[in-house]
Amino acid sequence: MNVAVIASGAGTNLQALLDDLQGRDGIAIVAVASDKAEAPALGRARAAGVATECFPREDYQTREDRDRAIAEWLTARGAELVVLAGYMQLLSAEFLGQFPNRVINVHPALLPAFPGIGAVKQAVDYGVKVFGVTVHFVDEGVDSGPVILQRAVELPDAIDPHEVADRLRPIEHELLPEAVRLIARGAVGFDPANPRRVVVDR
Repeated sequence: MNVAVIASGAGTNLQALLDDLQGRDGIAIVAVASDKAEAPALGRARAAGVATECFPREDYQTREDRDRAIAEWLTARGAELVVLAGYMQLLSAEFLGQFPNRVINVHPALLPAFPGIGAVKQAVDYGVKVFGVTVHFVDEGVDSGPVILQRAVELPDAIDPHEVADRLRPIEHELLPEAVRLIARGAVGFDPANPRRVVVDR
């Protein structure tokens, strides 16, 4: 399965995908796109010999125009699954329609709690005792798509969002490649009786 990644930042989740999946189990990371030319994720991709491209917001009149360009570029590189790894933009319905049930995201919270930007700080400010990571399908909402995998960690005394994020990052680096591997294997489907419920056949 050919996998494309879209990232806006450091690309540590991209690196986890490259380290764990590239060339294994029939999986290939074939393209990495970003909205930021200076994103370290692009450097990680180039170092691994993966095609890269930048799509800055200011180069397009609308979000739909940019999403269309990204989708065309990914499609031309044979992308079958699109992974959002720290991509800080919403995707248009047209983009998602190009990859139906083939766009996934990793989020540092136990969705549906604390969607959107600053999820870890939201959770700390709320005073939760259990934090976690979610990998989910992407829909037109904000972190509102069906959940594929989740993993929780108890941090009852957490007061520093940065320390919590540091604890969650290794979980992200395990859970995201696991989800991609399961999808590539055909082990991820939907419950016919409840289209929001993802069924994972391990």
